[in-house]
Amino acid sequence: FFFKAEDGIRDVERSRGLGDVYKRQFIFYMITSFFGFGSPVADINILISEIPKRKKATKKDTNGNHYKLPLFSMSEDVKGQVIIKPNKEKKLEHQGIRIELIGHIDIKNDKGQSGDFVSIARELEAPGMMLDEKTYQFVFSNIDKPYETYYGIGVQLRYFIRVTINRGFASKIIKEEEFVVNNVGEEPDSQSLIKMEVGIEDCLQIEFDYNKGKYHLKDCVLGKVYFMLVKIKIKLMELHVIRRETIGSLTNGQSETETLVKYEVMDGAPVKGECVPIRLFLKGYNLTPSYNNVNNKFSVRYFLNLVLVDEEERKYFKQAEILLWRK
Repeated sequence: FFFKAEDGIRDVERSRGLGDVYKRQFIFYMITSFFGFGSPVADINILISEIPKRKKATKKDTNGNHYKLPLFSMSEDVKGQVIIKPNKEKKLEHQGIRIELIGHIDIKNDKGQSGDFVSIARELEAPGMMLDEKTYQFVFSNIDKPYETYYGIGVQLRYFIRVTINRGFASKIIKEEEFVVNNVGEEPDSQSLIKMEVGIEDCLQIEFDYNKGKYHLKDCVLGKVYFMLVKIKIKLMELHVIRRETIGSLTNGQSETETLVKYEVMDGAPVKGECVPIRLFLKGYNLTPSYNNVNNKFSVRYFLNLVLVDEEERKYFKQAEILLWRK
């Protein structure tokens, strides 16, 4: 009988010499060089120009690390330098080099709704070959940046400079450098006192007042809590600032809620007739202005939430919406 190949016996192959080894190494080198594998064909460095005393904004990455980004206003020019340094061991043939200023909304759970709301492109260089390091100056003037930078739970609004080296069939070389935009708002025309009540029949009746309903980001919330009836033992009272982020419409959209501030107003049992003052400074907390229907994609609202906890760990609370703005 005869053994078949699938039974595990193969014809004996002749040992390959060093020439075959070198040939395979050369082919591998040509493929990796062409498609851009291995060490990079070129390094791109984007330097956004600094002005004296320019403010910086702090951003936290996914690993919890904090780093600083340059801060711009909505009408300010964005300029700087792009430095491209080719790898000396590889020649950089390209189909053109482009720079863009991008404003982008990224919705975490709905990539179909993500997209650019600002996209301005300029050509830095026509197709050709680059052998030595080159520096390019860029400036984006009179570019409207209509919305503030925002980093939320389910949505991010970002601005960045992107440089792209197009290489035909080979992979593109792309570098991005982010910056932050803050827009100063107008002071609201009118202010109204917030006055609400919390009550449980025959057990608890509380009235609380806030001095106004619209605050700038460095403002102070002033208020008073009046205990009209107290027949349960309250052990703790806190004031929370809550951010509610809604993707889509306010009525039918998907919302995420985050407690940004917890301020202890009182520790201990109040009595009937007692008045407890509230004084909460907003400066120093991770707050943004209130946003309404940004690019028809998301809104951000803020609430003051008064929380009372009794000795049996039951919680009683009342919310009031406030408007935040940047002064």
